[in-house]
Amino acid sequence: MSALDVEHAKPEDSTNGTALLSMLREDINCTFERDPAARTRFELVTTYPGIQAVAVHRVSHKLWSRGWRYLPRLLSFFARVFTNVDIHPGAQIGRRFFIDHGAGVVIGETAIVGDDVTLYHGVTLGGTSWNKGRRHPELKNGVMVGAGAKILGAIEVGDNARVGANSVVVQDVPPQSTVVGIPGKVVCNSEKMKARGCTSSAEKHGINLDHHLIPDPVGKALERLLSRIDYLEQKLYDSDHALAEHMREERTSLEEDSNPNSASECGCGSYTPLYRTPNRSRAKTAKTDHN
Repeated sequence: MSALDVEHAKPEDSTNGTALLSMLREDINCTFERDPAARTRFELVTTYPGIQAVAVHRVSHKLWSRGWRYLPRLLSFFARVFTNVDIHPGAQIGRRFFIDHGAGVVIGETAIVGDDVTLYHGVTLGGTSWNKGRRHPELKNGVMVGAGAKILGAIEVGDNARVGANSVVVQDVPPQSTVVGIPGKVVCNSEKMKARGCTSSAEKHGINLDHHLIPDPVGKALERLLSRIDYLEQKLYDSDHALAEHMREERTSLEEDSNPNSASECGCGSYTPLYRTPNRSRAKTAKTDHN
């Protein structure tokens, strides 16, 4: 066994065949909790490429951890040909791992995936270095990664975190948080998720699958900018008309003076408000249009 294998060895590397079958059964059973289209175990085993790819990986990883190299890579190659899921035999996969649809999923050699993790199609757990050693991400327990997301480098995605579809994550993700965008930004932490009701699926199944509750940071930023513009317009409107009122009072005072030419000489009575009434409903209208 190489130094890299020793460094990343996990307890399941030394389990017997019975434990391996137990993990395969868990991989199949967890599909019923996360995919409403699943009907029978026979259907899952024969038609779900994600389950097939994970099953082959369980065997190839056991061979890899015992020092075999070519045979595990050959098994991984055949699994990729038939399932379109590329999992390096050196990757460490936890229990109850589910790949939905499976198409285009890539998991690198030094990637570490915890228990109860869900990946959707097009996900990449990739490396950012040509050097040997740890260069792929680690996903903790209960992580959900949306379709097309890329998690790159030797970073850590915390427990029960969610990665939005098509996001590119290059930095560590805190536990119980949501990441979206390119590059990925944390837009929702655990307390905000509870306030928005984002934990209903997690409480029921132990993992959060509520994709529709992933927030829109761009929309929120635009909404705040429009609200700020309305506030500044109101302040400018009030100041403009206060100045106009002051100038009218000055003109009246000068007209009452004994010198009838004083008002025209100082030019105090000629100011007219130039700023129009602000559009107070713009932010509200923009928010409605965005929604």
